[in-house]
Amino acid sequence: MEAEWLAPQLEAGRSIESIARETGKAPSTVAYWVDTHGLASQHAPRHRSTGGLTREQLEPLVAAGLSIRAMAEQLAVSYTTVRHWLRTYALSTPRAQRLASTRAARAAGGDAVVDCPVHGPTAHVARADGGLRCLACRSDAVSRRRRRVKEQLVAEAGGCCVLCGYSESPGALQFHHVDPATKSFSLGAAGLTRSLAKARAEAAKCVLLCARCHAEVELGVKRLPFPPKINGEAVA
Repeated sequence: MEAEWLAPQLEAGRSIESIARETGKAPSTVAYWVDTHGLASQHAPRHRSTGGLTREQLEPLVAAGLSIRAMAEQLAVSYTTVRHWLRTYALSTPRAQRLASTRAARAAGGDAVVDCPVHGPTAHVARADGGLRCLACRSDAVSRRRRRVKEQLVAEAGGCCVLCGYSESPGALQFHHVDPATKSFSLGAAGLTRSLAKARAEAAKCVLLCARCHAEVELGVKRLPFPPKINGEAVA
């Protein structure tokens, strides 16, 4: 690594770890070239031996839910120093505790039950990146997306019942397939989990009705007052 490139990086306050991540090299390799060129990281004092951390220093930080990186910042030491002393005192960060719960649950054939900031003790599953996902939070996210898609489709369909003009709540508006033979899927809750493009294509086969008018149309009490169109063609 060239001194002409390294020196400005270090002067800008970058750590050896961040330079290593950018260049795809090991931190030890970056550190070797820093020493070879007689340079120094501004973070070097944090990595010097401080005589060790005490349990009394670490326990309040663990109880406060801080990550290892946040502890290192607060104590002005390196990430690896904090990790070493946490292991020495058998202390675990909340994330480490959740991961341990997940591993134990997997070994037992179930989900991990850990604290969620929103829902409290709740079943969690592991994400692809190694983190955890609260099942209740995931369900809430799916519900929010369904509402957003429904609101968008309702707005694109005119925003109101074509029979009575009701428009107060998108949740009370429904998509009625003009020709049941063209129906690929219902635009109820399950249908709204599909891609927006597929949902739009299905909505194009429908007219928008409020729940009451929809029921009455299905029962034959009411009829659509005009020849509805699908893809520009009138449907009897």
